Amino acid sequence: MTQGAVEVVRDDKAVYAAGAVVWRIVDGKLRILLIHRTKYRDVTLPKGKVDPGEMLAQTAVREVHEETGIRVNLGVPVGVSRYFMRAKRQKVVHYWAAEATEDAIRRSAFVPNQEIAALEWVGLKKARKTLSYPIDLEILDEFERLVDDGVLRTFPIVALRHAKAVSRTEWDRSDATRPLAERGLLQARAIVAPLRAFGIRKIVTSDAVRCVQTVTPLAHALGRTPVETALVGQDAWEEGVSDVRTVVGKRVRSGKPAVICSHGPVLPGILSELALATGTMHGSYLGSASALEVAAFSVVHLSATNPGSGIISIETHVPKV
Repeated sequence: MTQGAVEVVRDDKAVYAAGAVVWRIVDGKLRILLIHRTKYRDVTLPKGKVDPGEMLAQTAVREVHEETGIRVNLGVPVGVSRYFMRAKRQKVVHYWAAEATEDAIRRSAFVPNQEIAALEWVGLKKARKTLSYPIDLEILDEFERLVDDGVLRTFPIVALRHAKAVSRTEWDRSDATRPLAERGLLQARAIVAPLRAFGIRKIVTSDAVRCVQTVTPLAHALGRTPVETALVGQDAWEEGVSDVRTVVGKRVRSGKPAVICSHGPVLPGILSELALATGTMHGSYLGSASALEVAAFSVVHLSATNPGSGIISIETHVPKV
């Protein structure tokens, strides 16, 4: 079941966009959401271009809401489409699966407009007949694989490296009290929307100041109090008394979206314990997912309905700040 770690990177020469295969269950049957576009008179999946300063995950959530009125949280990535526009520039579109809750659908204020003429909920078979572009069918193929494997509904556990901290050479007190640098404070704010795109509700962090400051903007946005613990701290790791297994195991058992903020040397242990806790085979993908730059994070997707399925997918996001 495991997919390798995928880093969501961008080439400045391409035009980037993001969207989702939005789905729901109606009377026990799977339905996905198609949009009928007014200008192009076509039928496609909700998506749109990245705004300046955005990361792809937040683009996907924003565009789904703008086009359909439905607020979603992202699930498993379901592929990337690439094609050339008239200006000979390549367009790259990242897609995720995203469940639409009944409450979110009821709250939608969508009305036909100059961009979107209509919304349509259809089964997979009809979607294949209705979609206007073969490239959308490729995304649907990956989505249907998740359906066939019974792992469509997932929850994320995010491994986050703290943002850029003041250099050790510029700090004469204990390492645990070292704060974020100005760039780090900007990074901490920049990752709030991308993390919220995955529906994060629980925040666990090393008690080191640089980690606590990294998750503070997210905590404020969510109205949540982070759980600070030395068990995933660098000091405890260096002293051989850290306990990553306890922290990870609790988060996996909860089955709820969570972020764990820690340090570069501790991250490989966090990813390893996520694999062990879910019965997933180890591989080089874990090393890739744990080798994070400051303020980068890896989203580990786990099945919400089939715990024995292991890690379904891992994706890595790097802020441009």
